[in-house]
Amino acid sequence: MKETLSFVLNGSPVDVLAAPTETLLDLLREQLGVTGPKRGCDEGDCGTCTVLLDGQPVRSCLTIALTVAGKEITTVEGLADGRKLHPLQKAFHERGAFQCGFCTPGMLMSAKALLDGNPNPTRREIVDHMSGNLCRCGSYEEVIEAIQAVANGEYKE
Repeated sequence: MKETLSFVLNGSPVDVLAAPTETLLDLLREQLGVTGPKRGCDEGDCGTCTVLLDGQPVRSCLTIALTVAGKEITTVEGLADGRKLHPLQKAFHERGAFQCGFCTPGMLMSAKALLDGNPNPTRREIVDHMSGNLCRCGSYEEVIEAIQAVANGEYKE
């Protein structure tokens, strides 16, 4: 039996029906058409499904949808301001911090959470924080450089 679930998604209120065992990833992708979070491992190991829950990164494949009632979810779709890219998106693009792009939405959300909590992280802190996001193409160095560039103020909102 489904229950009504109300939360804020990328700044807009959402009311949707969710089954007790439905994951946030399934709800976002299948019911709400939000395709930024990707289905990777379905075990919380790869980070491709990372979204922000009240500003904290979570694996949406492991998060039961009903647990987000009354909370705020931000996906990669919520980063840009209209057509104006978020500084992280711009830095990732300009610095080639992606190859196939499959991991990029999860990487961006993890990076945003890092910089929101620590606007001037060391390289080691970036590496440690991003270690839960896997890139099968091996763009790790470019990801680190893009995050450092945003932290250093090279990209402004």
